[in-house]
Amino acid sequence: MPANMTFIKALPSPFELQEMFPLSSDLRRIKADRDKEIQNILSGKDSRMLLIIGPCSADNEDSVLDYMHRLARVRDEVADKLFIIPRVYTNKPRTIGIGYKGMLHQPNPSKKENLIAGIIAVREMNTRIIKETGFTCADEILYPETYLYLADILSYAAIGARSVEDQLHRMIASGVSLPVGMKNPTSGDLSVLLNSIAAAQHEQRFIFRGWEVETTGNPFAHAILRGYVDKFGNSSPNYHYEHLQRLTASYRERGLTNPAIIVDCNHANSGKKYYEQIRIAKDVMLSRHESPELQEMVKGLMIESYIEDGCQPIGGGVYGKSITDPCLGWEKSRQLIYELADEI
Repeated sequence: MPANMTFIKALPSPFELQEMFPLSSDLRRIKADRDKEIQNILSGKDSRMLLIIGPCSADNEDSVLDYMHRLARVRDEVADKLFIIPRVYTNKPRTIGIGYKGMLHQPNPSKKENLIAGIIAVREMNTRIIKETGFTCADEILYPETYLYLADILSYAAIGARSVEDQLHRMIASGVSLPVGMKNPTSGDLSVLLNSIAAAQHEQRFIFRGWEVETTGNPFAHAILRGYVDKFGNSSPNYHYEHLQRLTASYRERGLTNPAIIVDCNHANSGKKYYEQIRIAKDVMLSRHESPELQEMVKGLMIESYIEDGCQPIGGGVYGKSITDPCLGWEKSRQLIYELADEI
């Protein structure tokens, strides 16, 4: 045992926890139906666009559920044009490893709690969302070891810019039974992005949680463009028409299955200026209108949105306001959803 590592408590296996907190047959049916619709959009069988939208971090169950109910009311009005997948991100990457790490690690942001409490809190929140709104959600696979605790309850997963070059994340994406968006690395290197998608679509064999495992490959692994950081440390976008064309051409050359691009309208694309997401989303829609090839390739948008505009420090006390990256407030988000639907 390493001298500087303390083994605190053995956790139940993901399969044990799924048995302890199971989904009902009705909720499993909702998830299966939504999973199929998402696959049909990514494969081109369904012409609607995906809209992956919600808080930067799902930090408070009450405000998250409030947001989801608002989103559900809008969903019913645009369902013929947009398929909405709520962001319920409960793992947060920290550049230097300190700070708020998300509900999975800290179900109460102001307290230090054990990990199993976080896993249960996340699972119960996602179950409430399905039961009360009919939504199944998206989360980031930040820690591969914890993904299986939620594998039966999510409908979409993303691999972040700092994880996409990691071999274990690529292999986990290969064995995930739902679509996985692979973000471009912080360098913006498209060859790295396409390599990650190829690895995720290929069968893999590796060691995981003490087991030798084998995957069949994930045909719905695809690209997310989130901007990049230049050599001077500045945020640079990669959502413009030329960027989309370049990635489309590279995608075609690789012959990958179900080619698809999702544009993340925040992060380095917006320089974390949350209000820029409105302009960026509309710019992407214009690019789709200008090119039949891009209309076929660009399958969705990702937007960080919450009840209140902007962000606040932990303990700031503003209901429905992000405690991580700044988000677009609800009223602006609602209007944007209607405008996007009108442009499809």
